[in-house]
Amino acid sequence: MKLLGIACSPRKGGNTEILVREAMQPAQEAGWDTDLFLLSEKHVGPCDACGSCFTTGTCVIDDDMQELYQLFSDADAVIFGSPVYFGNVSAQAKAVMDRTFALLPRRSLQDKVVGVIVATRRVGAVQARSLITSFCVAHGMIVAGAGIGYGREPGDVLEGVGGAVNSTALSEARSVGTRVVELARRLAVNQP
Repeated sequence: MKLLGIACSPRKGGNTEILVREAMQPAQEAGWDTDLFLLSEKHVGPCDACGSCFTTGTCVIDDDMQELYQLFSDADAVIFGSPVYFGNVSAQAKAVMDRTFALLPRRSLQDKVVGVIVATRRVGAVQARSLITSFCVAHGMIVAGAGIGYGREPGDVLEGVGGAVNSTALSEARSVGTRVVELARRLAVNQP
């Protein structure tokens, strides 16, 4: 099995990356192959509404999204993480979501198991989590769970609380990763 982690933060080593890495741990411990796509090291531009994907079936914008398309294709499961900026996902997360429109006609993401991770200082986590979850459902992905981690400065989530009652940010991220692994295993066993 193969897991793709996507950290949609422009900040290298920030709270989103920490939580996505934590959510990937259960897959690594289970012996899965894992890939981590850090938007802090990549450039994914916005969709320019050229319409090429309607006729060619692929996005013609030549940037790091081309690498991410391949990683999506190879993955059995995905951890998708974003920080909260002004009450919603980061611009980097929205660019990734918009650019996957090119995959929609072929239903390339359908039936992939996904976990959602949101890092926030104070407010906006529910809206961001809801947007990412809706994006996944629109692609036909199977949402195994979603987690929130609270922290302002890079590294604060190491001691921060999670969105669930009596949870830490790290334990919530790990729990999301565990659910992704368990659900992907169950689905793989039940395939014809």
